[in-house]
Amino acid sequence: MNYSKPDLRTKLGSLELKNPVMTASGTFGYGKEFDSLLDLNLLGAIIVKGLSLKPRGGNPPPRIVETPCGMLNAIGLANIGVEAFIKDKLPWLKRLDTEIIVNIYGESIDEYGELANLLKDVDGVSAIEVNISCPNVDSGGMAFGTDPYVSARVTERVLKNTDRPVIVKLSPNVTDIRLVAKEVEGAGADALSLINTLTGMAIDIESRTPILANVSGGLSGPAIRPIALHMIYQVVKTVEIPVIGVGGIMNYRDALEFLIAGATAIQVGTANFVNPRVTIDIVEGIRRYCIEKGIAEMSELIGSLEIARD
Repeated sequence: MNYSKPDLRTKLGSLELKNPVMTASGTFGYGKEFDSLLDLNLLGAIIVKGLSLKPRGGNPPPRIVETPCGMLNAIGLANIGVEAFIKDKLPWLKRLDTEIIVNIYGESIDEYGELANLLKDVDGVSAIEVNISCPNVDSGGMAFGTDPYVSARVTERVLKNTDRPVIVKLSPNVTDIRLVAKEVEGAGADALSLINTLTGMAIDIESRTPILANVSGGLSGPAIRPIALHMIYQVVKTVEIPVIGVGGIMNYRDALEFLIAGATAIQVGTANFVNPRVTIDIVEGIRRYCIEKGIAEMSELIGSLEIARD
């Protein structure tokens, strides 16, 4: 084994990544926005901004506010729509030597199926990540991901309409995330990613009004990392499929915590706004750690958490 050149490859079902570092959807645009800032070919995967059937303008401003150890956003899933993405963004992304994962969201189960079908056989799409933290118009606005049964039905519909690996992104805004994870696994998902943002809000005490025009938003950043880490630890012990760790990863040490807890790969989100090159820094940090600890390949690191037992 060559400990001086550790093998950072990892697998999400049939999808192999050159390293476990991915960008989190909604924090990296469509990829090209970061092209002048870092070598995108060095990443394990790029997950693009979430796509809907039709273009969306999102929520009115203000829609981002900084909080202690984090950020609230209420962007409202603004995007150019799946067809414009395929036509205008994907041709450039296909030239990169990294995996391209498309995040999708719908307002009904049928919409998820239609989105998956539009991406079927599209060259350059390595996998689909399904955002189930969206409001379900058929259920009065309740998020798909808060109901294990509905989460499974969305998963089944996407799988029925795609030939690519399917990753389902779980919401933490539930009583027990393991119940949703188990149902989604049973529906056939190839992998899970967690966690999505936690619901929160901020108030301007001078005007006594919500700072976000949408009133509430999604909390991300280092404030949620301990919650995300614990949920990863719980879900890894519950399912057999790969789990991707997301939530407040700001540096390579944070990433290592998730990998040691059992995550097969990690996604970096809010940290991209602080340091646009943070993903590359994390890849190199993981590589150095493996060299220092004599770790030859990722399987020796993933799930290596040791817990003392009486």
